[in-house]
Amino acid sequence: MPNLKDIRIRINSVKTTRQVTSAMKMVSAAKFKKAQDDISYIRPYVDRLAGILYKLSSALEEGFELEWSEVREPNKVLIVPISSNRGLCGAFNANVIKETERLCKVDFKLQNALGNVDIFTIGKQAQKLLKSHGYNVVKDFNDLYSEVTFDNVVGIAHEIMEAFRTKKYDKVVLVYNEYKNAAVQIMRSEQFLPMELPSAEETGVMAADYIIEPDVPTFIKTVIPDALKTMFYRVILESLASEHGARMTSMHKATDNATEMLSELQLQYNKARQGAITTEILEIVGGAEALQK
Repeated sequence: MPNLKDIRIRINSVKTTRQVTSAMKMVSAAKFKKAQDDISYIRPYVDRLAGILYKLSSALEEGFELEWSEVREPNKVLIVPISSNRGLCGAFNANVIKETERLCKVDFKLQNALGNVDIFTIGKQAQKLLKSHGYNVVKDFNDLYSEVTFDNVVGIAHEIMEAFRTKKYDKVVLVYNEYKNAAVQIMRSEQFLPMELPSAEETGVMAADYIIEPDVPTFIKTVIPDALKTMFYRVILESLASEHGARMTSMHKATDNATEMLSELQLQYNKARQGAITTEILEIVGGAEALQK
């Protein structure tokens, strides 16, 4: 059994850890509330915008070409995993890295074997681990988290879109955690480019529902780039809300575990102290009896 000094050291250590995890939980809770509000504001807008574009696209004449929806043989692929800069958020980062590796090893196995899969990371955790695993991380945007604004996100989206438009890449896939609630994040790997425009049968609504000027093709060509940038911004906000929710939940569990451990250590300390007192009493009694004899 450890002595009293060792137990006291452990108790103080666990108390310090609990203070840190509790503080991190409160900080994450404040950030999570803001990120949650941002998601609730942007989701209806993006969903409605995408719905309008999809409905309009169903009425486009056959043969209409849009550079952002040009389907090419995926000889060169870009994967954009979105993680966090810091850890201590449960399986948030691990899931992103695991899904990215699955894409490289399964979905784009041939391209990866030929060295035709590039990775743009958003978040230091993905960059560090994917590089250590030998993947081709050619660029990072880790500084984004210092100030997540629409303008900063649009700059990244524009660079990715230009790489697709100039045919540097034939397909772009985003890997991120979609926010569901503070305790649950849904892993997503979705095609960002080429943009998939559904047919009339898939949408079920014709463009006649809207009055478009000057015409639908011009409107589509003008709005699609801005819509893609807005969708990319939503993905970043989804990941950010998921990160803060995952960290808040993780730190809450860590704080509870520390509290439980403190109770066990305190009980262990009391038993050890009681045993030490009993031993001292026995020694005193034994010494007194020896003097009497």
